Amino acid sequence: MARRFASVETVGRITVVTLNRPEVMNALHRAAHEELGEIFDAFAADPDQWVAILTGAGPRAFCTGYDLKALAAGETEGWGPGGFGGLARRFDCDKPIIAAVNGLALGGGFELALACDLVVAARGARFGLPECRAGLIPASGGLQRLTTQVGLKRAMAMIMTGDAITAEEAERFGLVNEVVEDGAVLEAAMDWARRVCRSSPLAVRAAKDTVAALMDPVEQSLSRQDERTAVRRLRASEDVREGPRAFAEKRPPVWKGY
Repeated sequence: MARRFASVETVGRITVVTLNRPEVMNALHRAAHEELGEIFDAFAADPDQWVAILTGAGPRAFCTGYDLKALAAGETEGWGPGGFGGLARRFDCDKPIIAAVNGLALGGGFELALACDLVVAARGARFGLPECRAGLIPASGGLQRLTTQVGLKRAMAMIMTGDAITAEEAERFGLVNEVVEDGAVLEAAMDWARRVCRSSPLAVRAAKDTVAALMDPVEQSLSRQDERTAVRRLRASEDVREGPRAFAEKRPPVWKGY
């Protein structure tokens, strides 16, 4: 199948998925989400593929989230059942997925890394959830997963300020398994994948499936997120349109608070 926004390579039992929109720092629009959903559907269904690696094309970015310029141009935000990037709401995949973060992992891009089982980061990588600065919220599991993985105070500081952290800080917070030199991240991720493949694939999946039960509150919270009064108020506000518009026009947003 022809791919426009991501490339797929299989290396033995390992599937390497590369986000391929470097001209917009691998930000994803609706068509890219749909394509990635199909890619991860195929990976999950293929008995010969045991581990997936997700990375981004080019040295600048892993993924910088939803394409805000597409939103500002009138595109309706959306993705398939797998969630952002075909992955953020894929709670039923028991195969391990590794993020090879080669640059900026911001917004939905950070949420993709948070949804992976292992994360390898280049030394120059940065991680952050800047959505509140754009009048949005991290709606693809970032609120839930970050809080679960680093604790309330660290998570709220990152979420409310939108400030990014370095790869070394992410490793110290327990978000990253290994930090490597820039340019070496994919090979390091491949090494992790090969090591995982030395284990029984059925045992690995049974372990992941069992541990996934710990994430049930995350899934439940995410499924009810849009029912929250404050979230509904945000979705209906002028601010939720002002943020992407200001980003596209390269100016500071003018918030109204309603």
